[in-house]
Amino acid sequence: MTRHQNQRKSEDANKKPTWQTRASLGLFAKGFCMGASDVVPGVSGGTMALILGIYEELIQSIKAFDRALLRLVLQGRFRQALKAAPLAFIIPLGTGILTAIFTLAKGLSWLLENQPVAIWSFFFGLVMASAIMVGRRIDEWKLFTYFSLFISAAGAYVLVALVPVNTPETLPFIFLCGSIAICAMILPGISGSFILVLLGKYHFILDAVGRLDILVLSVFTAGTATGIMLFVRLLNWLLKRYYQVTMAALTGLMIGSLRKIWPWKSMTMMALDGAENSAIMVNILPQQLNIEVLIAIALALFGGIIVLLLQRLVKQ
Repeated sequence: MTRHQNQRKSEDANKKPTWQTRASLGLFAKGFCMGASDVVPGVSGGTMALILGIYEELIQSIKAFDRALLRLVLQGRFRQALKAAPLAFIIPLGTGILTAIFTLAKGLSWLLENQPVAIWSFFFGLVMASAIMVGRRIDEWKLFTYFSLFISAAGAYVLVALVPVNTPETLPFIFLCGSIAICAMILPGISGSFILVLLGKYHFILDAVGRLDILVLSVFTAGTATGIMLFVRLLNWLLKRYYQVTMAALTGLMIGSLRKIWPWKSMTMMALDGAENSAIMVNILPQQLNIEVLIAIALALFGGIIVLLLQRLVKQ
């Protein structure tokens, strides 16, 4: 081997770790964006995964954790298991998601409580632009594609208007909440956080994150792991067999979910099955064009611009 070849081989070896580091940092940043979205009721990490161009890779990577991989682990063939598992994708992405959840939970909770119009306006623009971007991926608009879009949008529109219920705080129910919420978290438009709101466990889990309640978080995590392993196989099958229809359904979910994140709301009282009146939030139009409304519109436009920039970065 010549001196020139040795030098070139050395340079290539030095480039590889740098490329791997940049890729890992990029996945960490994408995971952070997904985690930040998952914390907000009404915004899905799946939506962010679609924007960032990693949705199908995410589905495939989760699906890789199957019986064959479990068999390798149980047989003690750890080296082969590590090669089979897509850890280079899952670890930095999952680390970013968890980092966002544990660092932003309190801050986003405070913003939702004290600056709801501002935070909802930003996410409204983000989700609306995302729906447009995902819809552009559909190449063939046939009758069943339109039907899928309409049904999923109508379903999401009705779902996000459901009134939260009072539920137990037992560990089996927490496990069930985790398995259901994670399915929503991976679906664009349907937020896992909002499913927790419907199940009456959003603030309970958020408090557990803030207090680092290991028992509750462990049970909830076990539920999410179980739910996602089962659900991701169905979603992967749909994307392979009915890609256009599935993408139309995902677009519809995002469109329907806009009802939940409409910035301006009014509280009204409703009687439920003869019980005491319950307060629910109803979407309204702003009463006048003031500085708050202008700021909200600007934030919505800013959310849409971020989606466009992310799309451009992904293409590059």
